[in-house]
Amino acid sequence: MRATMIHAPRDIRFESDVPDPVLTKPTDAIVRVTTACVCGSDLWPYRGENPTTDPHTIGHECIGFVEAVGSEVRDVKPGDFVIVPFDHCDNTCAHCRAGMHSGCVNVGMTVSGQGELARVNYADGSLVKVPDVGPNGPAPELVPSLMALSDVMPTGWHAAVAAGVREGGTAVVVGDGAVGLCGVIAASQMGAEKVILMSRHESRQKLGTTFGATHIVAERGAEGEAAVMELTDGIGADAVLECVGTGQSMSTAFTIARPGSHVGFVGVPHGAEPPMRTMFTKNVGLFGGMAPVRNYLPHLLDLVLKGSIDPGAVFDLRLPVDQVAEAYAAMDERRAIKVLLDVS
Repeated sequence: MRATMIHAPRDIRFESDVPDPVLTKPTDAIVRVTTACVCGSDLWPYRGENPTTDPHTIGHECIGFVEAVGSEVRDVKPGDFVIVPFDHCDNTCAHCRAGMHSGCVNVGMTVSGQGELARVNYADGSLVKVPDVGPNGPAPELVPSLMALSDVMPTGWHAAVAAGVREGGTAVVVGDGAVGLCGVIAASQMGAEKVILMSRHESRQKLGTTFGATHIVAERGAEGEAAVMELTDGIGADAVLECVGTGQSMSTAFTIARPGSHVGFVGVPHGAEPPMRTMFTKNVGLFGGMAPVRNYLPHLLDLVLKGSIDPGAVFDLRLPVDQVAEAYAAMDERRAIKVLLDVS
C-alpha cells in the first residue's frame, strides 16, 4: 500500500511499497482509509523531540470503509463506514466498563493512519459506524467533523471532563491548537458561563470565539496569568484545560486554578512536571491523560450529526495525502492549525 513513513526528524515521505496490514487476530478489522490528518503529537517525532530509530509508518487518526474483518467480528462488516478511535479497545474489560477505554487491557493503537489501510484490533469494541452512508462515503460537508472524532474532539472533550467543567462555571483553556480549540467546544457544550481561551494567534482567537470562547487572553507567562486572575475577579478558574504539555503551560494551569479545582491535562507531556507543593497548598487536583475516545464517540457523533458542534472547522488546510510532507511543515511552522488529508 501507499503510506506515510517517518525516517528521521523532518524527513516525512509518502511511499508506495509499504506492506499491507493483515488480519492477525480473529477480532481484527482492516479499514480502507478515505480521510486522515496530522496530529499535533505527530510533530514531536517530526521535530526530533521523540527519537526515530528506524523508518516506520506514522499517523493515528483516520476514517474510512471496513475492508475485511476477522472471524469473530460481529458488529461491523465490509462496506461499513467507520470512525477509527486512535486508541483501540475491547469495550468489555473492567477498565472499559468504568469508562477508561484508553486503559483497556487489550489496548491497541492505529499506526498507519496516514496511509491507505489501517489495522484495528478488537474491531467490535473500537469502531463506531456512521449511519446512512452509501458507497461514495458521507456527505462532503460532514467529512472534516467526522475526521475530528477520531482523536482531536474526544481529546478536547476529555480535557473538559477531567477538569470538571460545570454549568455556570469558569473554564480556562491553555493552548490554542486543535485540541485546545476543541476543548473550547467541550466547555461551551458543558455549560460553562465563562470560557477563557489563552491564545496569541488572531486566526485561532477568531475560531475559538466561534466555538464559544467568551474571553481571549493573548499574554503568556506571568502577564497571561494576571490577565486570567483579573477576568475571574482574583478567584481563578473553576476548571483548567491544559492542552499543550509543556512545563510553562502546566505551571500556568496550576497558577490560575482556584483552590479546590481541577486541572484536566491532555497535552502529551514534554518537560512538564506537576507542581506538588502548589497542588498541596491549593488543593488543586490533576486529572487526565490519553483520551478514552470510544467512551465519548457515540455522544459526540450524535452532536455532529445534529449540527450541534462543528469540530471540523479546526482543519484550515486540506491536501492530498501524497503532499503529507507539506502538511507536517505547515503545522510545524504554524501556517496551519490542523491539516486534513484526502487519501481516496
